[in-house]
Amino acid sequence: MNKEIVISELKLKAVRSSGAGGQNVNKVSSKVVLTFDLNSSLGLTEEEKEYLKERIATRLTQDFILMLNCDEDRSQLKNKEIVIKRFLTILTNGLKKPKIRKETRIPKSVKEKRIKEKKNIGLIKQSRRKPEI
Repeated sequence: MNKEIVISELKLKAVRSSGAGGQNVNKVSSKVVLTFDLNSSLGLTEEEKEYLKERIATRLTQDFILMLNCDEDRSQLKNKEIVIKRFLTILTNGLKKPKIRKETRIPKSVKEKRIKEKKNIGLIKQSRRKPEI
């Protein structure tokens, strides 16, 4: 993944935000909407695109476009920074390969201990029975 190319492909749009800000909310477009077209990206290889389509499928539209919103701050500039950081973390986490689990063997001593405990419990239960006449 080439971050510079990917960031240059982002489409950022400023929209009027809801929430705190008083009269400022009605005048200033501080909310930032980020859109990224996964199919037409030049910063990602075809393998990375396919892998991302599987990994972040719930966040993508039917046309494989990722859309993120940010209206946490009253400043448009800070909202841009926040949404770009969020976008990069989504991409990097989406491209991480999960660790392959290696099966481990159960040690012989653990197996022996378990069998010993089972036999011990069996003996205790056997001693509770009524004696045969």
